[in-house]
This record gives sequence, C-alpha cells and structure tokens, in this order.
Amino acid sequence: MKKVWLLLVCVSLLVLAWCSISNNTDTTITSKKFLDVVYANQSDTQKLDIYLPEGTGTFPVIIAIHWWAFMMGNKEGGDVKPMLEAVKKWYAVVAVNYRLSNEAKFPAAIDDIQKAITFIKQNAATYNLNWNKIASWWDSAGGNLAALAGTMWTGDTKVQAVIDWFGPIYFSTMDEQFKALWVTPKMGNTNSENSPESKYLWQIVGTVEAEPLVKQASPQTYITKDSPAFFIQHGTVDTNIPITQSEEFAKALQQVIWTDKVIFEKIEGAAHWGAQFETQENLDKVFAFLDKYLK
Repeated sequence: MKKVWLLLVCVSLLVLAWCSISNNTDTTITSKKFLDVVYANQSDTQKLDIYLPEGTGTFPVIIAIHWWAFMMGNKEGGDVKPMLEAVKKWYAVVAVNYRLSNEAKFPAAIDDIQKAITFIKQNAATYNLNWNKIASWWDSAGGNLAALAGTMWTGDTKVQAVIDWFGPIYFSTMDEQFKALWVTPKMGNTNSENSPESKYLWQIVGTVEAEPLVKQASPQTYITKDSPAFFIQHGTVDTNIPITQSEEFAKALQQVIWTDKVIFEKIEGAAHWGAQFETQENLDKVFAFLDKYLK
C-alpha cells in the first residue's frame, strides 16, 4: 500500500511539473531565430533552436539545457524563459533537445549535449556564433548536464563557463544527505527502482551494478585544473535535490581550479526552483559572471 501511495504521489508531482513547463516560451524577444535545427541523426529528438540578438555581430553562446528529471521537458518549455533574457545582453541562446530516459539510457543525454556543442562550433560562421565563447546553463537535470558538459569535455566540446542551478551531482549519496538534513525527499528515495535517476541510468541507484554508472554520470568525476568557471546556486529548502550536492561539488571544484573561478551561493528560502532565481537582481549576477568569461 505504501508503494502504491508513493507511486501516486510521484505521478502527481510529475503531472504538476509537466503542466508548469509544457507551456511554450514566448520567443518574440527576437525575430532572428532558427528553429528545429538538426544537430545529429540518431533520433528525431536531436534538434535545437537558435535565438540571436537583433543586429549584426558574432555572439557568445549560451547552451540552454532543459530540466525535468531526465524524463520530461523540451527546448520550447517555459523554463527556458530566463535564459532568453540573455538575448537582450547580446548573447546567442541555443536551446537543445536531448534523448530522454524513456528513449535511451545514459550516456545518451550527455552525448547529445556534446554533439550539439560540436555542431555549434562547426557551424558557428553560418549562425554568427563565437565558437570559442560558450557557456552551458540550467537547473536540476539540466544542471547536471550543464555541469557534466563543463567537466567531461573533449577538444571540440569544451565550454568556457557553466551555470548550475541545483543540479544532482552524485546520485547514490542523495538519500543519506537528505537524512543528515532532516529532510523528507519529495520524490521519494533516489536509491529505488522508481526514481528518475534509476530510470535515467536504467539501473537501480544504490546497487553494485549502478555505482559505476553513477560515477560516470557525476560531473565531479571529471574535474581537472582545466575545468571552466562555475556559478552554482541552490535553494536552502530544496526537497528534490539536497543542497549538500551543490556544496560538496563546489568544494571539489575549488580544490582543483582557482577558487575565484567557482562561485557557490545559497538562495535563502528557495525550494526546487522558485521566483528567487528569476529576480532581476539574481539574473544580473548571472549575466555579470557570464560577461566575465565570455566577453
């Protein structure tokens, strides 16, 4: 009975989240856009949208990686809205679709993000993009992928900056971190067969079989002295991803790369998303960080 109740709660949360992100973004911020650009040919999912500032120039790029548990969401969702504000700041915004967990198992999603980055670099001249000034950005599952794109790079997928809003970093430690924080996880235990992370890996997080995949899916695994600059923010009352995930990731980054290249901030009173992240004051801090490394 308890399992049925938990499943119903999870389904309800998924439906509510889907309703909140499925509304299409208002893209009238610019008339210069290229929609449904194919960046790879393994799946119909592998498409991206490019939004350019009005006017001429070669623009630094923000890769917008949508959220929701690796299993929902899309590049047209309303969650892309804050990033589109960057178009006003003379950035190109590239919103990317990637294969979700019901279509393909890890590492398909990060492979798609890397393919999209490679496509952008190879076609930079066509779209007036600066191939050497790229940042990855978004939250939750998108935050994991943005951070992973930052640390797990090859020569043609390197980015110069990462914005990670409350991304899960090491899946198999989340349950113990929630216990230490005296927080009941809203989505139930991560170390269970029904968790989004287990569905993403196609293995049950917490098992011996899953642990190598957990390590491979963690941005922390690939930190080197050449990792890009990071700006990490996490709400203090997040019940989906423990704030400890971001705290420990920031410390790990600071131990390897210059401390001033890693910013970690707690957003007081913010849950798993919230208006606090989208305030003009907070977005100004994000754009100041991006300006430092991309302009």
